[in-house]
Amino acid sequence: MAQPEIYTEQQIHQAIINNEMFLEYMPTVSLMQDLRCVGAEALVRWKHQGQIIEPMDFVPLVENTPVAGALTYWVIDQVAKELGPWLKQYPGAQIGINVPPKVLGRGGFEYVARTSKLLDYPGSILLEVTERGIPDRLGLEELKEVSDEGVAIGLDDIAARSRNLLVLFQAPVDVIKLDREVSRSIDDSGHSSLLQELAPLIQASGRKVVAECVERIEQEAALRKAGIEMAQGWLYSKSLPAEEFIAWHAAHQHSTQQEQV
Repeated sequence: MAQPEIYTEQQIHQAIINNEMFLEYMPTVSLMQDLRCVGAEALVRWKHQGQIIEPMDFVPLVENTPVAGALTYWVIDQVAKELGPWLKQYPGAQIGINVPPKVLGRGGFEYVARTSKLLDYPGSILLEVTERGIPDRLGLEELKEVSDEGVAIGLDDIAARSRNLLVLFQAPVDVIKLDREVSRSIDDSGHSSLLQELAPLIQASGRKVVAECVERIEQEAALRKAGIEMAQGWLYSKSLPAEEFIAWHAAHQHSTQQEQV
């Protein structure tokens, strides 16, 4: 079996400059409102030598480098270009944008968000900060500042043994996103020891919760029973280009109960 290619920081930086990156959007649905679409997560892809490279294969390689900032700012600008008019039309929808903790607090995020006019729709932005690194003092200050402007803050990749849950009490976190392993741990009977461990945190946090990688009905039922409010995954949709996501949202913006009234 061929070994996966290991990419370099320089290759990824050049790919941004060469416009080889593009976005897809993973729809987010409400488990409490009959799977109504409530937004999406922006996911960056890389078309490299005719192949599509998934974010997990290159984003972690630049998380602690200057390229992380360049890539994050490109994503913000691209979301504004692709979905700006749509966000104006659907102010209740929310688009998640992944932001490495070390990018925060240096002024770049605010500058790009303002110049791209994405901050014209602050309630439609969910900044997703991975729990792998707690923002420093400047980063926490910026999170609080943008939160005061109406931008929602999400803590990504939360699992039962996450090391940095103290960030919940250091930053104005609005949304907790569960690690994909939580959904994958749910068996065919709907049982999951991971989900059981997380239940007290979920209930005590008072935050909205999103489950990722939901692929089976049994997972959906267990998550709904545990009080998880929102979900993403192939059970609902794959990630979609902007135009296809807008069409998917249009077809799923009303709950089944609403349609029956």
